[in-house]
Amino acid sequence: MTTPNRMTILVAGGAGFVGSHLCETLLKQGHRVICLDSFLTGREDNILPLCAYDGFRLIRHDVSQPVRVGERLDRVYNLASPASPPHYQADPVHTMMTNVAGTLHLLTLAETQGARFLQASTSEVYGDPDIHPQPEDYVGHVNCTGPRACYDEGKRAAEALCYDFVRAGRADVRVARIFNTYGPRMRADDGRIVSNMIVQALTGAPMTVYGDGSQTRSFCYVSDLVAGMIALMEAKAAPATPVNLGNPEEFRIIELATLVRDMIPTRSRIVHRPLPQDDPKRRRPDIARARELLGWQPRVTLAQGLPQTVAFFASVVQPPVAKKTVLMGAALGR
Repeated sequence: MTTPNRMTILVAGGAGFVGSHLCETLLKQGHRVICLDSFLTGREDNILPLCAYDGFRLIRHDVSQPVRVGERLDRVYNLASPASPPHYQADPVHTMMTNVAGTLHLLTLAETQGARFLQASTSEVYGDPDIHPQPEDYVGHVNCTGPRACYDEGKRAAEALCYDFVRAGRADVRVARIFNTYGPRMRADDGRIVSNMIVQALTGAPMTVYGDGSQTRSFCYVSDLVAGMIALMEAKAAPATPVNLGNPEEFRIIELATLVRDMIPTRSRIVHRPLPQDDPKRRRPDIARARELLGWQPRVTLAQGLPQTVAFFASVVQPPVAKKTVLMGAALGR
């Protein structure tokens, strides 16, 4: 596919779960895509199919160091950061530097190139919120010294850098605050609630619910998120504030566990563990701004997206003799 408005687009963190889907969508739209990734949490399997595109280029690089690409850029997406607690807590100093120094390096690159810039921020900037649902003008309730601070505060500092560049007239910047996202290409070991429960159910391990399971999350399918990010990047005028991107359907964690267990033929039982420190009790995006400014809202329900996610994990973690049963169940949405 070719397009008369073909652009050269850098996706930092492009070998990750969301990043690889973004790269694929942009390539299918006819753009040239440069995937930049350190492969700390990104995976080569995610981008191997993309190598068949003439417009795809891979750069192995850590954004905590200055970034050079050697060619003209039109767009820069910054998705470079571990995004799940086990991964971002494994080396918290590096996580902080990826989000702060890495964002500065990519903003500087965009400024130099005259490229439009999108920062992938997170709902974690709201911390354990005392306002529900969370609108963009809520300043958050974050523990700045807790075990999640390397990510939460790193993303908050990255947003501050973005708007400092905007106020100084140095770059055209857009900030997406991304809520819980799921879909194929998630890592089996990433520690996120959807992947944890699916993998546990597929392998027959106990399905872990932290606390009593009454805490809530809102789950956005990856294709919807990618559509929202592109819509935000391509909006004619940059919104003056961050924009929430997520699915406003709210589910209790125990509901998710029951849904997964009913979908997958499994002997797994649900077990309860203590709630981690600073884990948000409720999370749901207010997406009125995204609807108004971008004309965007999610289209894929959890009932539609979860079977596709189960099928992906079945191909990754399930023994071959059991794959057929699981895949049939996922396809039927059982």
